Amino acid sequence: MNTAVSTDAEHSEDSHGDDHDHGLSDVGYIKIALILAVLTAVEVATYFWDFGVLEVPSLLILMVVKFQIVVSYFMHLKFDSKVFSYLFITGVILAMLVFAAMGTSMVFWQNPSGCDLSAFC
Repeated sequence: MNTAVSTDAEHSEDSHGDDHDHGLSDVGYIKIALILAVLTAVEVATYFWDFGVLEVPSLLILMVVKFQIVVSYFMHLKFDSKVFSYLFITGVILAMLVFAAMGTSMVFWQNPSGCDLSAFC
């Protein structure tokens, strides 16, 4: 028997890394980095210029946009199976719910006088 003969299926498994493009090219990552740099510059600009009532909402929107870009491209969730995206989103939602529950519990558990240390009030 001749075992040196390889089939197309065996060859495609061996060269999986060569044929499968997982992510962006170097130029694509540079473009994403430039976009993130511009968004960061806008965030820093809120410190130097008064945005008024739009300051906090604009910072929150920029935060979410930058988070989505980093997770999608640099963590490769855009190119991976949707199962990983669903697991990640579930974890983020759970973390936000825990954070919100902890934040609201601070209101319910403090002293009604507004002072937590009765010896100093």
